[in-house]
Amino acid sequence: MASPNPGVVYCVYAVLLVLLLWASAPEVANASRRYPYFPLSSEEEGPARQPLQTQRPFNIAHRGSNGEFPEATAGAYLRAIVEGADFIETDITATKDGKLICFHDLILDAVTDVANHTEFADRIRTYEVEGETVTGYFTVDFTLEEIKTLRARQRFPFRDQSFNGKYQVLTFEEYIAIALNADRVVGIYPEIKSPVFVNRHVKWPGGKTHEDIFVETLLKHGYKGKYLSKEWKEQPLFIQSFAPTSLIQASKLTDSPLILLIDGVDRFTQDTNQTFSEITSDEYFRFISKYVVGLGPWKDTIAPPDTHNYITKPTDFVTRAHAHDLQVHPYTFRNEFQFVHFDFHQDPYQEIEYWMHKICVDGLFTDFAGTLHLYQEWTYPH
Repeated sequence: MASPNPGVVYCVYAVLLVLLLWASAPEVANASRRYPYFPLSSEEEGPARQPLQTQRPFNIAHRGSNGEFPEATAGAYLRAIVEGADFIETDITATKDGKLICFHDLILDAVTDVANHTEFADRIRTYEVEGETVTGYFTVDFTLEEIKTLRARQRFPFRDQSFNGKYQVLTFEEYIAIALNADRVVGIYPEIKSPVFVNRHVKWPGGKTHEDIFVETLLKHGYKGKYLSKEWKEQPLFIQSFAPTSLIQASKLTDSPLILLIDGVDRFTQDTNQTFSEITSDEYFRFISKYVVGLGPWKDTIAPPDTHNYITKPTDFVTRAHAHDLQVHPYTFRNEFQFVHFDFHQDPYQEIEYWMHKICVDGLFTDFAGTLHLYQEWTYPH
């Protein structure tokens, strides 16, 4: 029997994705009614929810489906859930008054309307951040009440701008509630964001740290248990960070699975002053595997592109990580042609196929959870 024409297959994918997004629009629009920002009480719990799938690589919605909605907003997370994400991912930083919020940048400038708020015109500061001098409106100089007056906007100008101004910045607990109130089991994948910087500028009572408050919040909402334990399957969680010492500290506070993030090989860690090249050695993998269950590398660390945007020979990163029983969840997969290497003919489905079947990763961070889900349903059906 002849193999199906790839062009026809991908056209079918595109049609299915459009139908899925059309069908999900009312659900996102009615999100405030269907997903209140607090967990269900035991008396309100309904029938058992569909469990998390664990038989195929994880679909990790990077800051939600932020290819469609402003990142790390209720809209982005609810759309990702509708589209089939296994995990919704976020970065957790802190406000001036010590409240944890879902926000990737340390400054508010790029993805909020803070510049339009004249009442905050005097809040611009300049700090050293991980070896670089940064000027802007820093989250650590705003209270939660003040940040809640801001509205999110799309980071990339070539993406849909129609949802700008419609969503607030979420707190850590609001994000957790979205996952807990989903109609199936949806995992969370929060990052302890820039802990060195946050701990320098935010002080909690009793000498507590960003890591302490972060883990306390998770435990408060029932997140506990080793990877694939009964507790973990009920409320799946991966804790991630670029700071090795932060993860080691977290390992003393919780038995939940940890993921060490890996940046470009020539960049330095924020806490141990090592290059990421140093912490991808076999010796380091052997050391860190005592604390973490996996690694989250920038995808170009595994398959570096050449100067013409073609992928060169993949490194042995994944093979060596697997030899140390470490999962590999690379970031970030995006649909737009700017981000898809020429090897894949501007086709995100071909890129997913390459990483799933040739590189053999255990999960992918994606800005387009629906695209990855449709591919997974075709190639790894339930």
